[in-house]
Amino acid sequence: MALMEWSKDYSVNITEFDGQHKKIVGFINELHLAMREAKGKEVMGKILDELADYTVFHFSAEERLMHQYSYPGYIKHKAEHDNLTKQVLVLVNDYKAGKSLISQEVMQFLKDWLVNHIIGSDKKYSDFLNSKGIA
Repeated sequence: MALMEWSKDYSVNITEFDGQHKKIVGFINELHLAMREAKGKEVMGKILDELADYTVFHFSAEERLMHQYSYPGYIKHKAEHDNLTKQVLVLVNDYKAGKSLISQEVMQFLKDWLVNHIIGSDKKYSDFLNSKGIA
């Protein structure tokens, strides 16, 4: 059973970003499944690396458009991205160093952060970028 399912409520009405958000949901679900099936550290580490790398790629794509079109909430939004990136890198490094496990609490944190970030922050740029012709 997947930890989370994509919902149209998460859509930011920008095809590129909705697709990227769906891919991040997929990584979270893949990590959750690996955790539930007690996959080895190598498998879990690989999924964590992919999640972290793709999240950075996605954040860069959002930030590029926000900056290009002078989105007024850019600085605050970028700070949220920077904060999550730091948290995820600590999680990945601690896991690989054997300092922490991927637990249900960690999975819930990832899910909640993604949902709250999309609904609470990303949807704010949606109308602005749509008004600039980005769909």
